Amino acid sequence: MIDKIAIFITGGTMDKVHDTKTEGLIFDPNGKSRVPAILRQGRSRAVRQEILFQIDSLNMSSVHRDKIHQAVIDAPEDYIIITHGTGTMELTAQYLDGKVGEKTVILTGAMRPQSLGRSDAGFNMGGAMIAVQTLPPGVYGIMNGHIFKARDLRKNTETGRFDN
Repeated sequence: MIDKIAIFITGGTMDKVHDTKTEGLIFDPNGKSRVPAILRQGRSRAVRQEILFQIDSLNMSSVHRDKIHQAVIDAPEDYIIITHGTGTMELTAQYLDGKVGEKTVILTGAMRPQSLGRSDAGFNMGGAMIAVQTLPPGVYGIMNGHIFKARDLRKNTETGRFDN
């Protein structure tokens, strides 16, 4: 089944790196994603990866969500992981819910960039890889070791995690 998984990369904290000029967090100026490094570190077999765009999810619009939806629908794979910023992950999950046919779609991200270490990116990606292969068709969020149906996905900004 592993060869039937696609990962669509949309940006978010998982993919950010430290910018030494501004001392802030940015996306790699060369357009590279951290997802391949996360998969290598987990010794995960290759899956198809495609960068749809790299933005902070707080800047995501309906145009971006339409592009994600179209990529899911057009994908030959039935098992899809979407890396996404945590700020609006729930909005995208709810937008896709009921619109993906018989595909299993998992949204995941990170609260801390993978490039900075001590990140939850690898843990969340590992959870997403297992979940996409075992959950029935539908849209889910995988964060902090928990599975959330799209309608139940909520970020708790006070605790900095996703909770039931």
